[in-house]
Amino acid sequence: MQPTRTKPNRNKINLVIDLAIFVAFLIAMSPHFSGIAVHEWLSIAFGAAIIAHLLLHWEWIVGITRSFFKKARWSARSNYVLNVLLFIDITIVIFTGLMISEDALPLFGIQTIRGGIWHGLHSFSADLSLVLVGLHIALHWEWIVKMFKRFVLTPLLPRRLSPQMQLTAQPPDKKVQP
Repeated sequence: MQPTRTKPNRNKINLVIDLAIFVAFLIAMSPHFSGIAVHEWLSIAFGAAIIAHLLLHWEWIVGITRSFFKKARWSARSNYVLNVLLFIDITIVIFTGLMISEDALPLFGIQTIRGGIWHGLHSFSADLSLVLVGLHIALHWEWIVKMFKRFVLTPLLPRRLSPQMQLTAQPPDKKVQP
């Protein structure tokens, strides 16, 4: 008899990937704090994590794309538009970042552009990504809180006491004075 395999919980996987993306985003948005090398390599890893995020949500993307002008709810449409804008913006941030790379690409012998419009476009699109990521988090805040409680807080909190433990854990009775 073979043991039954449990499917990995998609919500847990999404939460872990999303938290990793968010932490990488916060660190990458502070190149003066992390340094250029960390900023660049973390941003490249961030791009890979975004691809994983998109693949995990591919069914939703295809479904909303097909029903966008037909029967999609207003909330799904607005979420879709925000996600498209965020994807375009993050793509621009990563592309322009690669174009002005000072550490990652030169390590492989690839010469990058040291000036021009790329720095300004990179800074502008990075600043815009702060706004778009903030809106993305706000739209998904209820899910984030629910999953955080389910997968982080609940396992950390003590389980309900068993009836035997409740008997031994109760404080002694107060004496009643006549």
